[in-house]
Amino acid sequence: MEPNDFSAYLDSFTDREWQETAEDGENVRFALIGLGWWTSDKAMPAIDASTFCETTAVVSRSKEKAERVASEHESVEVGLSGEEFHDGVATDAYDAVYVCTPNARHLEFVESAAAHGKAILCEKPMEATLERAQRLADACDSADVMAMIAYRMHTEPAVRRARELVRSGAIGEPRFVHGSMSQSITGWGREQWRLDSDLVGDGASVTDLGIYPINTTRFVLDRDPIAAQSMMHSSHDYFEDVPDEVASFTIAFEDDVYATCTASQHSSMDSFLKIVGSEGTVTIDPAFHMASSLEVSIENTTVDVETPQVDQMEEEFDYFADCLLAGRRPDATPEHGLVDMRTLEAIYEAAERGETVSI
Repeated sequence: MEPNDFSAYLDSFTDREWQETAEDGENVRFALIGLGWWTSDKAMPAIDASTFCETTAVVSRSKEKAERVASEHESVEVGLSGEEFHDGVATDAYDAVYVCTPNARHLEFVESAAAHGKAILCEKPMEATLERAQRLADACDSADVMAMIAYRMHTEPAVRRARELVRSGAIGEPRFVHGSMSQSITGWGREQWRLDSDLVGDGASVTDLGIYPINTTRFVLDRDPIAAQSMMHSSHDYFEDVPDEVASFTIAFEDDVYATCTASQHSSMDSFLKIVGSEGTVTIDPAFHMASSLEVSIENTTVDVETPQVDQMEEEFDYFADCLLAGRRPDATPEHGLVDMRTLEAIYEAAERGETVSI
């Protein structure tokens, strides 16, 4: 694609091209499972602002907390304990669930939601281990319920435009990718669950942050990983139970494309994804911390691509609801999520063995 063709091509993009449902139709009623800060500060406001969703139930290990949160939100009809949810109390109050518990507690709630016949939006990564993630996928499949893993970058306009640019051949053949995501959680307190190997899984940084460049690369390139190499270390005493205070890994994708990525839960907040092709580059910077900006460079010409600044969680919830209301499968099925779980397992195994591990 010639640089002079950029403007016309970029102007051809439409926002929410995935939307099939009329905006004056019915809403999907959600039960929110896990009432931590992400649910209260990000998910609930996003649902309140959404086109197709409303929160009608909340679920917590603490019945008292669930009832308190329910009393503070006008749309919420019922606050349930985890036990009540598993037992099927008030299943007529919601159509779908959003599971936002620590990783190792996803499976139990997904299994119950599937048994209740409810659609499922489950946070990433799917579970703490590949074996439990497979059980999660099997539960959704056996119950024949719609399920989606919550990869919010799939509905970020900058990412979707990057995907179309790569698909169109704007940067030629993809050659390699550089990606990174970092933040510091040491100020959150030593007892928080991302540092508990029983709850988080193999590690703290790659599972929680590194999964963003992994999955977004998969989405933009429409290719899956086939092998991994990795190095990581932990020296701060907060990270004594997990191996990846800082991690670097390289993933081989199909058709000889290599992605080199870094992730850290004890570094300055930063994120980016750069796809380098035979004829140009596509850069998303910042990328993953709830705001994204897109830049394209071809033959010494660089264009800052205008994309809508959206609430990524609002877009994610509306995309999920639109898929449910329209009766179609989302992109990020549990089967899609299992590929990331295999990749995460390979990255940690590669670091431990000091070898390349096939995925």
